Amino acid sequence: MVTVSALTQVQAPSPRPRLVVGIMVDGLSEDYLQLLKGYFGENGFQRLMNDGLILENVDYGPGIDATAATAMIYTGAPVTVNGIPANMVYDAEKRRTYPILLDPSKIGNYTDETYSPTAIRVSTLGDEIRIDGGGIGQVHAIAPDASKAIIMAGHAGNSAFWLNEVSGRWATTTYYKDVPTAISAINFRTPLSTRLDTISWTPSMALEQYPDLPKYKRYYPFRYTFPAKDKDRYRAYKTSPKINSELTKIATDYITTMSLGNHEAIDMVNIAYTLEPYPYAKDADHRLEMMDSYIKLDANLAQLFSAIEKNVGLNNSLIFLAGTPVAPSGKKDDERWGIPSGEFSPRRAISLLNVYLMALHGNGEWVQGYHNGQLYLNHKLIKEQNKDIKTLRADAADFLSRMSGVSRVYTIDDIAAGRVGHNADAIKRNTSLEHSGDIHIAINPGWEIVEDNNGIQKHTTQRVATTTAPVFILHPTLKPERVIGDIDACVIAPTVARLLRIRAPNAAELSPLRR
Repeated sequence: MVTVSALTQVQAPSPRPRLVVGIMVDGLSEDYLQLLKGYFGENGFQRLMNDGLILENVDYGPGIDATAATAMIYTGAPVTVNGIPANMVYDAEKRRTYPILLDPSKIGNYTDETYSPTAIRVSTLGDEIRIDGGGIGQVHAIAPDASKAIIMAGHAGNSAFWLNEVSGRWATTTYYKDVPTAISAINFRTPLSTRLDTISWTPSMALEQYPDLPKYKRYYPFRYTFPAKDKDRYRAYKTSPKINSELTKIATDYITTMSLGNHEAIDMVNIAYTLEPYPYAKDADHRLEMMDSYIKLDANLAQLFSAIEKNVGLNNSLIFLAGTPVAPSGKKDDERWGIPSGEFSPRRAISLLNVYLMALHGNGEWVQGYHNGQLYLNHKLIKEQNKDIKTLRADAADFLSRMSGVSRVYTIDDIAAGRVGHNADAIKRNTSLEHSGDIHIAINPGWEIVEDNNGIQKHTTQRVATTTAPVFILHPTLKPERVIGDIDACVIAPTVARLLRIRAPNAAELSPLRR
């Protein structure tokens, strides 16, 4: 029998966090964090590294972009389950790419883009927080682009805003009902279009202070501007570290003006930062720009954490910061270094493959298109000609495997059956059958893929991409700890849910980390 005195000794659980801050950082590298550790202030990255749970190698698996990685973190489910394989997917019938979150039934607000979270097939952390509080708690998200903002806000979020590349205004979809006053103030009183001419990106400190820079890089400080005559200036701005400062200001305004963390239920604010290689860098060696981006983001994080401490208290908050794998630079090395290279033209590959398939299977346009390393066959023609699609896929793969520059070829049948080598399970779970091409090809590292769209050529140099990134979780009940082994990215959502004492997203199958 349990006595009254024994019951009184039962320790009450610690209060739940009142505010959750979810942060995604595209291209976050543990190597750069260690390199620049001595250059950070005490209240940004240092706070996370000294006080948080550090998961050094969170593994997303191969072949995904930052949008798919964000979906993994927020749903706790892989691509095959959550429905988000990439930011852009290919419609073979219409022969065009489109955003995975495109929803023509919605209307854009401050934009003609029409998006919604409908394509996300499962619940998200934001959804579960809203459900737990019966709609009293608020969930908001801001990001440079629409896909990450919407994924972080989820189906039940209050608002999701991103920067429109045409107007420079913060845009959303009418799927979400709230327009925070911080957004209205920027769009109407101080729009980016009136400020961008005065914004520039220059080094944060003297060049000789940056570590590991070759001597020649110390003589030429960079300076990037965003002049009105540049039609791509908003796109350039949102891929530079200057966008991180704008996002931080909006997030701190959200916390202050909407009293987030001071309601009768958990509130959540989500921010997507970028540390991706700057696509408008002057040369392929972008080390200086990259290090400066980290130093600037460190200051932004310190500003954000200060606002949380002042308005809510860090002891009343849960902060998780998840990096997405570093995207390799698409710039080609200078020819003087003699790195083996070549050019692979998807258009030429399609033309030659189509001729080959006609010789085997009769006249017709057997190949419909190419997107992101995938070729799409003409399913309608194959059905009309009563052909076996697996046979055509196998014939196409056999031909493509003998083309110059092609290192590996898989059919979607190979992927579904796990016949793609040692990484078969990871490739399978990161492949959406609904959106996948019939044949997947890999091009030799160092080679350029030359795509021709309406007379405009795009050159992308192939490099091996990493699949891991660090994740930090800061919570008053967690002791500082560094976990070195590989951790599945789908573990993050159930782990955060456990710390909040709410349900995990409905497709999160993995058990949460217990520390």
